[in-house]
Amino acid sequence: MRILNIFEQPYLLLFAAAFVLFVALVIRIFFPRIPRWPQLLLPCLLAASAFGIDYLVRTDTEKIRTTIQSAAKAVRNENPRAIEPLIAPAYSDSYHKTKAALIAHCTAVLSEPLIDKNITRFLSIDIHPPDAAVLCTANIVFDKRSYVYQSYKQLMLVKMKIQLQKDPAEEWLISRCEILEIDRLPAKWGNIAY
Repeated sequence: MRILNIFEQPYLLLFAAAFVLFVALVIRIFFPRIPRWPQLLLPCLLAASAFGIDYLVRTDTEKIRTTIQSAAKAVRNENPRAIEPLIAPAYSDSYHKTKAALIAHCTAVLSEPLIDKNITRFLSIDIHPPDAAVLCTANIVFDKRSYVYQSYKQLMLVKMKIQLQKDPAEEWLISRCEILEIDRLPAKWGNIAY
């Protein structure tokens, strides 16, 4: 499991490349007759490896962020069908006892214009395979046509705790989502569900 740390932090390879470049330059000072290009080849390979690893390997952290951002995008686009594949079959929370109940609620709420924009910020991602816990906030700007905008408020800050499970296909699915705060005041699903 320790080997995966290099995939979570590919910039470490860039630091290694800089260190090897420094060593190569010091060697060049003491042994000027050694050809220069082989000394520069290793740091260049390490730097290229760092960018290659970052591009090719999707880490658990990246997969978790993608799942949550995809769910946020689906809510913004008022598309409950796009939310469904991101939810674990055994989903339950304090308000929705099943995945079907959550999807039915999403379908009802997202049937009318609701959200114009939502910006998700990750506060912490705690991974203990096959489970993960994410603490995040969402700044929500309501659509001007929505009932919330017209009768309640234009903006809302929601703090959530989202739990995820890794499925057999190695993807992360949302297994529980609890609302912790609304506009920095303690809250729960019942405060926003109708």
